[in-house]
Amino acid sequence: MATITKKELIDRIADHASQRRVQVKRVIQQFLDEIVDELGKGNRLEFRDFGVFETKLRKARKAQNPKTLAPVDVPEKRTVKFKVGRLMKQKLAQLMGGAIDDEAGDVDDMDDAEEEEEDEASSSSR
Repeated sequence: MATITKKELIDRIADHASQRRVQVKRVIQQFLDEIVDELGKGNRLEFRDFGVFETKLRKARKAQNPKTLAPVDVPEKRTVKFKVGRLMKQKLAQLMGGAIDDEAGDVDDMDDAEEEEEDEASSSSR
């Protein structure tokens, strides 16, 4: 599996759109900056059929140092969650030979169950 860099994407888009590379680079960088800014504000970004970016607060927890086996306090932190959209699911299913099947909504149910468990845990610790 290959890794595609931002530079390679810019080159592809510039060639495909017959635009100057520097203009495409400016637009893509501005797009990425806007995504970071909006997520930094705690906003949810939804790109229809592609997916949804949103921030999520991971609660503080106890962990274990694997080397010393000593308990370690991990503070709460904000992370970014990405939920795959319909067209991307379909495209991945085609690439994987139909291995990805979420018509039953199993992935969504797992996300909802995790959120419910976190809500219950945070309300019981109050």
